[in-house]
Amino acid sequence: MYIDRQVYQKIEKQKDNGKVTILIGARQVGKTTLLRKLFQSLSDTNQCLFLDLDVFSDYEQVSTYEDLIHTLKLKGYREKQQETFFLFLDEFQRGADISRVLKAVVDHHQNIKIYASGSSSLAISEKIQESLAGRKRIIRVYPLNFIEYLHFRHRQDLVAELVNLVNVQADNLPKLMPEVYRELQLFMVFGGYPEVALVDDEEKKEVLRSIFDLYVKKDLVDFLKIERIKNAKTLIQRLAVNHGQETRYNRLAQVVGIDEKTVKNYLEILKETFIITVHSPWFTNPLKELVKMPKVYFFDAGVRNYFINNFNELDVRDDASFLFEGYVISELIKAGVETERIKFWRTKNRREVDVILDVDGRVRPVEIKYKNVIGRSDTLGLRRFVDMYPDAEKPVLVTWGSNLSNDEVIVSPPFNLGTLGTKKGTDLFS
Repeated sequence: MYIDRQVYQKIEKQKDNGKVTILIGARQVGKTTLLRKLFQSLSDTNQCLFLDLDVFSDYEQVSTYEDLIHTLKLKGYREKQQETFFLFLDEFQRGADISRVLKAVVDHHQNIKIYASGSSSLAISEKIQESLAGRKRIIRVYPLNFIEYLHFRHRQDLVAELVNLVNVQADNLPKLMPEVYRELQLFMVFGGYPEVALVDDEEKKEVLRSIFDLYVKKDLVDFLKIERIKNAKTLIQRLAVNHGQETRYNRLAQVVGIDEKTVKNYLEILKETFIITVHSPWFTNPLKELVKMPKVYFFDAGVRNYFINNFNELDVRDDASFLFEGYVISELIKAGVETERIKFWRTKNRREVDVILDVDGRVRPVEIKYKNVIGRSDTLGLRRFVDMYPDAEKPVLVTWGSNLSNDEVIVSPPFNLGTLGTKKGTDLFS
């Protein structure tokens, strides 16, 4: 049964723009499902063709411009027809020269609309940087956000509670909304891959294992020699242990047994295949603030916990605060905040703020605390930042279970976090 995703409407709206719409994202996040849903919706009233380019016989049908046009004509396409023919290409990065073929189609056939998907933005960028310049629209598909996760768990009743939360001001939300918080804990342990959300708890680990196995076989081997896969796995495991902490490239190089340049190359591959996100320090004066070491987070908590083999509940974990921090950052990105707009701040005398949102020239500090009862000491970093940068927007404190704001800070519970850095909905920048 298809369960709607928030990104679907964005994809559907692309059907009349005459560009190649490319869905990119990690394997198993639902790109194929979204394409097939749109294919089924359009095929009732339009000419449509869906091809999986991982299947060689499908790839052969579109491997050249001439073959592609002949294939479409066999399906009823006519070059002078008024109506649009919709072509769906799953895993299109598998084709070595497919971007040149798509360029020719876009340039010469305004009545053909192409949707394509791929699992590696690095591979896609290499193929389309020049050939599809000005002819493409890229849509990123991520694992489920928490609201989508609740829909996949068929907990629309809990979604309604979150909608009604706007009418409640309290510092004991976990007691008022116990089932919401139970689901949030599961989400922070097992993550938001659609299949993981759909299966029973005892099956979730096996699904995560199969996702990573497919990632190694289909993505890592595209960029690394087989003998280097072991090094890459060791690096991933080390990053998982250090999730949410500042990263020293030279230390990683020593642990993994590779040079620092190779570490940086591997990190780029992991980032562009949607395993990790990398966040730089925010600074205006590099003499006063630390500027060298980034923080690395796993995009999905389930993937991270798979690599450290820890699926324990949050209340018995010593890394719960890091998981919570990663959850907040992931939700921001899923809501549309660009990764490079999410930074952190730390001075040499150890004052710090977990997140600095730098959006449209405006800066907002955001502190993340995995606790219910908030004291004045929890806002020291925020107050120091505002003292140093008085033009900054009012600071935000994201807490586990309170939403009691005060004159100094906006206190936010861990829901609807996209409003912290976008202009959609209730914009905290306004």
